Parts: sequence; structure tokens; C-alpha cells
Amino acid sequence: MKIIILGAGQVGGSLLSSLASEANDIVVVDTQPSLLRNLEDRFDIATITGNAAHPTILEKAGAAHADMLIAVTSDDETNMLACQIAHLLFKTPKKIARIRAIEYQKYAGLFGPDSLAIDRVISPEQIVTEFIERLLEYPGASQVLDFANGRVRMVSVKAREGGPLVKCEVRTLHQHMPNVHARITAIFREGKPIVPDGKTIIEVGDEVFFCASTEEIHAVMSELRRLDKPYKRLMFAGGGHIGKRVALRLENDYSVKVIERNPQRAQKIAAELAKTVVLQGDAADKELLINENIDSIDVFCAITNDEEANILSAMLAKKLGARRVMSLITRSAYAELVETHLVDLVISPQEATISALLRYIRRGDVVQVHSLRRGACEAMEAVAHGDSRTSKVVGQRLDRIKIPAGVVMGALVRGDEVIQVHHDTVIQEGDHVIMFLLEKRLIPEVEKLFAVEAEGKNGA
Repeated sequence: MKIIILGAGQVGGSLLSSLASEANDIVVVDTQPSLLRNLEDRFDIATITGNAAHPTILEKAGAAHADMLIAVTSDDETNMLACQIAHLLFKTPKKIARIRAIEYQKYAGLFGPDSLAIDRVISPEQIVTEFIERLLEYPGASQVLDFANGRVRMVSVKAREGGPLVKCEVRTLHQHMPNVHARITAIFREGKPIVPDGKTIIEVGDEVFFCASTEEIHAVMSELRRLDKPYKRLMFAGGGHIGKRVALRLENDYSVKVIERNPQRAQKIAAELAKTVVLQGDAADKELLINENIDSIDVFCAITNDEEANILSAMLAKKLGARRVMSLITRSAYAELVETHLVDLVISPQEATISALLRYIRRGDVVQVHSLRRGACEAMEAVAHGDSRTSKVVGQRLDRIKIPAGVVMGALVRGDEVIQVHHDTVIQEGDHVIMFLLEKRLIPEVEKLFAVEAEGKNGA
């Protein structure tokens, strides 16, 4: 696939890292030669220095022959204009734009074939907001990922002493809960992946990923750790795009406080938020946090644009007694350093944005993709098409499908029914199959597995 990426910043670089090893022909455009040189040193790509929205630059990048253009510069207007020009002048088939400002997303019909020619709009702020919402819904979870329009979720939790399944074999989950359709899809022990089978013993400290219907998640979590009390009091450091969005979405269901350093910004969002308490000040100010009863806060979440400030304020909040602290961090080196030891949970806007983009890039009918563990793994939802003559999976029992080692089937959704997968489960046309890929190198094999081939050539 020939792909043009506009923007060599953190999102563009992270996306390139995900795609460069997958036999894609990639051109990256940016105004900063130093960023492009850095990417050229790391990846086998072409680069062009210039304004991403200039027709001559897009022509030079090969927009007329590209399969996809992904505009992820730091400027919304540049991204929108580049997509429009690529459509009008070069007929680029698929155009995706990152658009951050909430004001552009208020108006239905602004994007589409009869208006601004953008096929998909990606909003990191909206993605992070939804990520935080799901975490708050399941206290104690480290990841909550949606599949099948929310009918199935993949959840990650740390196994703790006192969980009935801890120090027991995986297969005992269904002995404890015979009517639950959940399946454990992966275990990470001291950072190393384990493909679980029925005899795998879950140890204290394991990070356990499982698939379950939304109604069953709390029950399965209770097998891995004592359930935490529901969250009530939230405090957010940062009243920028994300802070404002999160407060708007949560203020009717939680007691919310937002700390914003900039006086003008604090005043502006205070006027736009109905129930949120907006405090003007520094979230790393110990006296401010103590005065605002930080020791009674259930979740402190640092989501400013300054990741160093996020780390420091989250560490301080944890030290002062906040029940759980989260920090938005963009650099993977920082994330690896602070996660679990200094803060409870790292939120990566890059990883969330990459996940949203990958679903449009994966070959075949891929409905959902989640990039996990800083791009090392993926959780994927693919739709099975064809029949027993044209598909390697349709009409086949799971134990007769050549599933690559390291790919774990998590759940199957057929219409409105969530089906627990077993060795004798038969995949049908139209089934949504949710999988965990323990290694990124397995992606091409999974794409081939779900590809529809010419009749009679599937090798079955």
C-alpha cells in the first residue's frame, strides 16, 4: 500500500513505526528537515520537506498514485486543506485527518463527499476522553477496549492477592462461573507475554487481558482481584482540549475539579462547565492540593500538554493520598520509566490515536484495532467473509484453522449474540472475530487468514 503521512511529529513518527515493517510504501512530509532526517535514519522511507497543504508538495509526494493520505500535522486547518486538495487535484482514494478543535466537530455534514473531502476524522482528545470514561466505569482496570460496537470489551487488570482465580489454573474460571462467556486472551508476567491455556497458573502481579460481554466484566474482574469501590471524586490537572472535554462528559455523573494554570483559560472553561469546580493554579502546588482535599480524591488525572508537569503532579498527588493517579505521557521512554512504580496508569494519546488510524489501514474487513503495550501487540476485530471454498476460516472449526502461534481468539460476535470460543466453534459468514496478537509481526498472517480468495484456492 502506498501511504502519504503529513506530519513527522510524535503521532506521525509513531504511526510510521507501526506501518514501516508491514511492506508499505511510505512518504512522509514535514516542514522540519531535522525531524525527517531522524525518521530516514530509522526507517526505509521517502521524505519531502515542505508545507503539507501545498499542491506542488502533494504532487511531489505522489498523491496522484497514493492509496491513502493521512494528515496528522499539528495544525487542523493544514490537515483539512491538504485532504481537500488531494481530493480535488489528485483524486487520492482515502483521506484521514487528525482534527483536534472541538468546534469543527460540532457541525454535522462538515466532513464528507459533498463537503470537506475527508473520509475519516480522528480526534485524539475525543479518543482519550472515551478511554478515561471506560476506565472510570471499571475501577482497577488498566485497559478497557471496545469491540463489536461495545457489546464486547477486552479488559486488562493486575492480578492481586485475594482474587479467587489468583494462584489457580485458568480453566478454573469457568468452574467458578459456568455461565460466563469470558476468555483470558493474554498474560504478561514481568513484561513478558504468555499464551494462556487451561493449565496456566495466574500469579500475583500478572497483567491479565480477558474478553467478556459488558455485563460480565465486573464478575470476571472480581476473580482476579477484590473489586475497588466506585469512583466518585475526580480531579484533573489541565483545562485544555482534553480537560474540557472530559469535564463536560463526566460532570453530571461525578464530582469533578479541574486545575488550570492559565487565568484566562480557567475563566473561559469555568463559564462553559455547569457543575465542574475550576481552580486557577499549579497542579504541582502542594498547598493547593492539600487545601482541595487531595487525600479524598478517588482519581487524579494529569492531562496537560506538558508531560513532565503531568508526571510531577501525579507523583505528588499519589504521595498526598489520592486513591489512583493517572498521567498523560507522550514519550514511550517516560512511560516505561514511571508506569506502575511512580504513577498507577499512563495514558498515551499517541497509542490511542494510532489505534484509531490502524483500523482504516489494515487489509481486509477489520472493524476495530487497538495498539497495546506501546505498539508491541494488537487486539483486532475482523469480519469473516466468504464460504468454505473461498475462506480459510468460514465453515471451519477453530481447531482446524491454521491460527498462527501467538494469536489468541478472544470472542466471537454473531448478530447480537456474544459466543464463547471453543476448539469446536465453527466460524460463519459475517461473524466478528476478536483476537489478541501477542506480536506485531503476526498481523500479515492474520490478514491473509481472513482474506477472501478466488473460489477453490483456499487450500481447504
